[in-house]
Amino acid sequence: MADSPKPALPKTPMSGADILVQCLINEGVDTMFAYPGGASMPLHQSLTKVGDKLRTILPRHEQGGGFMAHGYTRTTGKVSLCMATSGPGATNFVTILADAKMDSIPIIAITGQVGTKVIGTDAFQETPIVEVCRPVTKHHYLIHRTEDITRVVKEAFFLAVTGRPGPIIIDIPKDVQLREVIPDWDPPMNLPGYVAHREGTTDEYQRIIDEIRRAKKPLIYGGGGIIASDASAAIKEFAEKTGIPVALTVHGLGGFPNDHYLCLQMLGMHGTVYSNLAINDADLVLAFGVRFDDRVTGKLDEFIKHGRIVHIDIDPSELNKNKHAHVAVNSDLRLALEGVNKLLNDEKNADLVGGGRYTEWMRQIDEWRETEPLRYQDRDDAILPQYAIQRMAQILKKRNQIDDTIITTGVGQHQMWSAQYFPFTKPRTWITSGGLGTMGFGLPSAIGAKVAHPDKIVIDIDGDGSFLMNIQELACAHVEKVPVKILLLNNQHLGMVVQWEDRFHGSNRGHTYLGQGMDLDAYPDFGTIAKGFGVQSKTIINKEDFDAAINEMLDSKGPFLLNVMVPHQEHVLPMIPSGRTVKDIIKEPMTVPAAAK
Repeated sequence: MADSPKPALPKTPMSGADILVQCLINEGVDTMFAYPGGASMPLHQSLTKVGDKLRTILPRHEQGGGFMAHGYTRTTGKVSLCMATSGPGATNFVTILADAKMDSIPIIAITGQVGTKVIGTDAFQETPIVEVCRPVTKHHYLIHRTEDITRVVKEAFFLAVTGRPGPIIIDIPKDVQLREVIPDWDPPMNLPGYVAHREGTTDEYQRIIDEIRRAKKPLIYGGGGIIASDASAAIKEFAEKTGIPVALTVHGLGGFPNDHYLCLQMLGMHGTVYSNLAINDADLVLAFGVRFDDRVTGKLDEFIKHGRIVHIDIDPSELNKNKHAHVAVNSDLRLALEGVNKLLNDEKNADLVGGGRYTEWMRQIDEWRETEPLRYQDRDDAILPQYAIQRMAQILKKRNQIDDTIITTGVGQHQMWSAQYFPFTKPRTWITSGGLGTMGFGLPSAIGAKVAHPDKIVIDIDGDGSFLMNIQELACAHVEKVPVKILLLNNQHLGMVVQWEDRFHGSNRGHTYLGQGMDLDAYPDFGTIAKGFGVQSKTIINKEDFDAAINEMLDSKGPFLLNVMVPHQEHVLPMIPSGRTVKDIIKEPMTVPAAAK
């Protein structure tokens, strides 16, 4: 059956605001996270005219709306939109754009701007937002002519998802929104010098094959590029063909199945001991879609000191930036892996297929896995954060709901425990702020993810410090009827900073204690706060109440906050101190002095 013809686009004069909204619809946008103000009011008026073609969700803070866009994009791979007014509305997008730049997330932020005639006069609510955001965006536009709107939107969507994905900001003055012109719906793009497509060559892929043939202890070091390039199937095929084990960065989780024998889980500062030992001992590291971040490398000079490096990345500036690569391939990761897999199917490379070459290497890794598993000292008298995450995963598995559950987090200890103890088997089910490490990310990103996937369970695993930074979005979840779930691990402290205080500052508390006591009357009263926002909640402190509370949360029809009181003395282990090596890894808990809160 032939596709239905697309409706004819208007050839009559339209306001800039109407043109921009129609451009978004033409690009397939179905949801906008937008907070109105004086300079963006015409755009909001236009949004009210399009009915159910484009849903507008009203956050309660511009940063919340921006992180909702993150949740939508990170779980779908599609460009998502957020919008704010000029001045403080626009500056509230700086963090969400910087976060997207660090993590290669294709979102588009639209900001209203004061009229063109008063730009540069310090007009009311004026900020030079393009200049402010220039270093933290992939590209940026200040539109001076209404006629340019269709071209700018077309370019922005193209730029956001091609090459290394990233955020775009479009700043549009109010008079440009109001002026009427006859739009050109299919203008030519003007992107001189931009290289949208990058793919390696057969010769480069053969060099990778040659490196594998020489190696006796190879390891795949996989990052967020696996997710961004939709390379999960290709890397699984490659690993299974060659028998090479896989260690993942925090953004690589889900890109290779957690339950696969070849998966060594997360590596780096809070990665498994065995993944860090493996990369330290490997004679060949296949770095796929990674940027050699300091949270993985530790002391850079000592990282992969004795091994050879193959680095595949879409961004040429990442190659040889932090570590010299013996084979550097500037390519989309999926295309490169498909090219290498094709070579592996050749009879002349049959000796590399089957995994039998690395029996001794896997025997050593298995020994490390057996002797150095993730572990914690469980307690009967308290709910430990690690237990809460692990047990929730077990309950979800028992309910046959775990594979498609989407987990978001804030930033802190709970984030690392989630990475360690929740089993991610599919891409785009693990959503967290990695490079920038932005507290307050968890709740709004969960809302965006749930809007994108209304039929999936979406759970924000959060800490009380991080949760408070965007707690106002409970109102959005309630009013917009977005039934996200929040597992709040409430230890009344800024837990990760407390851990560093304990380890490196003699447990001296530098303003990291947030509460008033570890009991059901702890401050703040999250149950009362949730009730004020119209959100169901439950607070528990006893371990025997945990299972029933989790099931109640999962069975609830609307948004639900489960406030779990946990002790603050727990540390995320293992831990490689910043700037150190695997030789300095901390594996054992410590006794926190009684005087330290």
